[in-house]
Amino acid sequence: MGELNMDSLIKALLEGEAKLAASQAGALVSSGVSIERIVTEGVESAMGTLDAKCTLEQFNLLEIMLVGRAVTEVMKQLFPTGANLSGTKGTVVIATLEGDVHDLGKNILKMVLTGNGFRVVDCGKDCPLDRLLDTVEREMPLAVALSGLIATVVPEVRQVKERLADRGLGHIGVVAGGAVLKQSSSERLNVDYVAESAFDGARYIGGILKGIKA
Repeated sequence: MGELNMDSLIKALLEGEAKLAASQAGALVSSGVSIERIVTEGVESAMGTLDAKCTLEQFNLLEIMLVGRAVTEVMKQLFPTGANLSGTKGTVVIATLEGDVHDLGKNILKMVLTGNGFRVVDCGKDCPLDRLLDTVEREMPLAVALSGLIATVVPEVRQVKERLADRGLGHIGVVAGGAVLKQSSSERLNVDYVAESAFDGARYIGGILKGIKA
């Protein structure tokens, strides 16, 4: 039954049926399916299908907007506003760098991190590298999380660690994720970690926090 509902959730997301998708997510939670499974196997699976279509340029802006709205409604269902926000664990700066205007993946990560008790500073999409660096210098976060859907941002991502080091911030962890970035390695991207999913990235950042507290 859970698998059937998961397929129904993915279908509702890809068809941009926001209310139906939120209802399916709620049904999955009620049936005992974990939030991590719903996000990873449902939301991120649907995102992967959309990512593939974006790569092939078989999409239109309206479709992306409708899927984005449906994803947002599901994430609100899973992480109600204000949930787990007391006792903030630490700050994470997130961004989709200049040249990439897609932010669904980044927004999923933002909600997962927030739901896990982190304060998130979102630099937005198509973010110039200098703006990201200025934000990191001001906020002094536990980590920087970079999302990328298209290959044009790879050269930007590769510069982040070095540019942070130039400002004396080389100790801050840099995590990369998203359709195009997770196809690469941490060595090729010059980052500390490449996350397979939003929860994987959140777990890595949680590990940074544990290391600081140890």
